[in-house]
Order: sequence, then structure tokens, then C-alpha cells
Amino acid sequence: MPMHYSDLRALLADAPQRFGKGPLALVFIEDDVEIASTFVHLDRLRFTDLIAFCAPRTPLPDGVTRVDYDTSADDALQSAVNGLIKALPGVWLHYCYNAEYLHYPFCESRSVGEMLAFMTEERRDSVMGYVIDLYAPDLASHPDGVDRENAHFDSAGYYAVALRDAQGETLDRQLEIAGGLRWRFEEHIPQNRQRTDRVSLFRARPGLELLADKRFNIPEYNTYACPWHHNLTVALPSFRTAKALRRNPGSRDAISSFYWPQSQRFDWTSMQLLDLGLMEPGQWF
Repeated sequence: MPMHYSDLRALLADAPQRFGKGPLALVFIEDDVEIASTFVHLDRLRFTDLIAFCAPRTPLPDGVTRVDYDTSADDALQSAVNGLIKALPGVWLHYCYNAEYLHYPFCESRSVGEMLAFMTEERRDSVMGYVIDLYAPDLASHPDGVDRENAHFDSAGYYAVALRDAQGETLDRQLEIAGGLRWRFEEHIPQNRQRTDRVSLFRARPGLELLADKRFNIPEYNTYACPWHHNLTVALPSFRTAKALRRNPGSRDAISSFYWPQSQRFDWTSMQLLDLGLMEPGQWF
């Protein structure tokens, strides 16, 4: 039965008793855009619990646990995620924002629990993911940049750079990915927000922390594969960048259209993302 928690502290006190199984989906609601569709999508993937972090009066679908929370506060995401990591060791967690839609290989027919059971057998505690910017092709009819019925994304223009440590040494199996709207309109995006790689699906463990740059303090959690073979990766189609570019007065006035020759209509299937190489099935059958 979904609950209503007055703040994060109340959620964390109750979490070990209520959410001990997982996987859990944590949704940070920043505005009123596509809230219902976000939860419908997560419910179809069969997460055991859906938890919304939002303002008290935000309308939510039935069956969603509410946490009254200021998602615009400094470190809001880190505080909530790290609190649940401590409260729920061993539990798989997924975090996202409203108008973001997790896809993994063959997600139309296989539950997220089945996929994570496979990843556990692969001795993986995290799943590398890539944010795929969705956008409305016609900003005149959809001035907020969001058009779920006719969503488009960039089918090309992505690139990867190996991450290096403070001494300039290449970090093992760690990449920084760029592309999408954040690459094409980089002059309007702060540099520290231009990455599209995001490990938003992971298993909590003692000592694990989500850092300010959305990487983890345990290096292995930031890797795209294990040392011995390729692993499954996921994609996170998201309207978040489009919304931000349309909300900011400088970028809104400078950008007349998100559409370009490499735009492709999103058909909301995992196979489209697999065919374009935007996620990897690994050994997943």
C-alpha cells in the first residue's frame, strides 16, 4: 500500500521495513510535465515500488508512494539517494526525473527484476546507462519542447572519451559520453552537465555514495562492463534537456528548432535503441 511521508527523514526511518526487496524506482519531480506517463512506464517494467519525491500538492497516480521533498534544493538528489543506499543495503535502486523513461534490452517482454537477476549472476552491482535526449520536432506547436506522441531524438552524433585520473592515467573501463541536444547546443549547457552517461540503476551496499557529478565513490560502479566480457547497458530517453533549453530565456530565444538531418522519430521500443547502438545487450538473451 503506498504511503505518504512528510519528509526524507520519515521515509528513511521506515524504508528497511517497507522496501526490503526491490527493485525500487525513485522519481524526482521537477515540474508538472509527463508525471503520469513516467510512472506508467516504470510500472510496466514491474518495479516493486514507485517513490515520488515532490512538492506536497503535486498530483500523482494511484499506487505511488509520496515523499514531500524540495527537489530544487542543493544536493537534493544526492541526499535522497545516499540516504536510501544506507537504509537499504543489497537492494537495487533506479533514480530518474519526471519525463524520463528507462529502457533496457527487450524490456517489452522482460521485467526489470529478470534483467537485474541476470546482472547479479554476471557479478555486476551497477548498470551503465546513457541519457538519450528526446524533443519535440515542432517548437511552434510544442513550445515547452515536449511532444510524447511525436518524440524525436538524435540518431547520430554521439562520442566517447576515456576518463583519466588526476595524474592523467586512463581509468579502467570508464568513459564520458556526449551527444544529443547537450552536444549540439553546448553553448547553452554548463560544461559539468554535458555528459550523457549516467549510472542510475545500481545495487546499494555499505560505503557506497553518489557523488555530485552523478558518479559513485566506488570506481567499479562507474564502469560500462566487467573485465572479462561486454555487459548489458541501458538507455534513458529523457525530455529533461529539451525542457531546460526551452525554459531558459537565453536558449529559448536563440534556438528556433531542435530538428536536424539526424533526427529520428522515437518508436518507444528497445530494438530501435539497440539497432542504433545506443545500448548493449551483452550476454542477455
